[in-house]
Amino acid sequence: MKIGLYGGSFNPPHLGHLAAAKAAVQALQLDELVFIPARIPPHKTLAPDSPPPETRLALTELAADQLQWETPGARISVWDEEIRREGKSYTADTLQSARKRWPDAELWLLTGTDMFLTIHTWYHPEIILDIAGLCAFSRTADVPDQDFAAQQRFLQEKYSARVVRISIPNLVEVSSTDLRAWLPQGKGGEYLSQPVRGYILREHLYGTSADLTRLSLEDLRCVSYSMVKAKRIPHIKGCEETAAALARRWGADEEAARRAAILHDCTKYWTPEQHLAACDCYGEPLTVLERREEKLQHAKSGAALAEHRFGLSPEAASAIRYHTTGRGNMSLLEKIIYIADFIEPNRTFSGVEPMREAAFQDLDAAVGLGAACCIAEMAQRGKTIDPNTQAAYHCYGRPAVT
Repeated sequence: MKIGLYGGSFNPPHLGHLAAAKAAVQALQLDELVFIPARIPPHKTLAPDSPPPETRLALTELAADQLQWETPGARISVWDEEIRREGKSYTADTLQSARKRWPDAELWLLTGTDMFLTIHTWYHPEIILDIAGLCAFSRTADVPDQDFAAQQRFLQEKYSARVVRISIPNLVEVSSTDLRAWLPQGKGGEYLSQPVRGYILREHLYGTSADLTRLSLEDLRCVSYSMVKAKRIPHIKGCEETAAALARRWGADEEAARRAAILHDCTKYWTPEQHLAACDCYGEPLTVLERREEKLQHAKSGAALAEHRFGLSPEAASAIRYHTTGRGNMSLLEKIIYIADFIEPNRTFSGVEPMREAAFQDLDAAVGLGAACCIAEMAQRGKTIDPNTQAAYHCYGRPAVT
């Protein structure tokens, strides 16, 4: 097994980090790439506005999850070894822990060229170079070839080091230092993955002060994506575009449909305790069945959060509230979000095509098909059917127009 270890402060992690990591996965044919955020970097002082180590860890986890989704064939993970360890985050100590964790793996330490040129001055370089090979990132003009070659010869002669250089010629140059200066001015977001950017906005990190109730559609997408796993994002995107198309077809407010679709699954990965706490906090009533069935809870907590934290209208929040169960006498926007969740392009279940066709011909009939599908699934699984779903079927359950 071949593992790449990528350390740094990741303050914040940006697209440059991800491009370098992806290049290393491909060039070294890594089985796994492990990001290792530093608690206290030994070579520099963290900026005063830096978030706590645990927050930088969370940001790095979002970036790694996004990279994992975009890089099939290799495992991308985050290791909290240095975050948990007190004191300066010396690479030699981390690699000794890595050797114990992966005793049979071929380890590679990933570094920028500046770090590569000074690694012999680090704490116990002999330990570092004994345990791991060095993979140095560079742009084509990053450092003169003679400097790199001289350092490579020196490390090989003194430490028997294994050295690989990876050029990333088209990488847009950006630094975390630049980003920390730009973010309070509302700039630099294009250099961050959407989930990382959304987390920063949502938690007001790095001097940002976005009004979460007045976010642009793009910023709202980022915030939503920061709250879910990367594998859920294609569904959210598909639901948004489908809801927008249905809104145009049936004369609904397209922006309201987009905002409801963007946030409809924002609490999908919460624990039951988080769902119940949010509903209690915002006065979102829950039935006995909803308190018992975790699958029903994210629609209620999501609606509460959408209205009270992200400023959606009561009508848009209601569309989120009933996107899982439907109900009788639904509003137009409720129908649109309910059906968009069913028929967005990533859905492949049996019966989805007739529902897609009906959605643009007879929206009520499509809702009836959705309710019938839910009832059949719940019956097959021996689950209690929500009364709202039964009411939706009784209200809309009729053959689709052909």
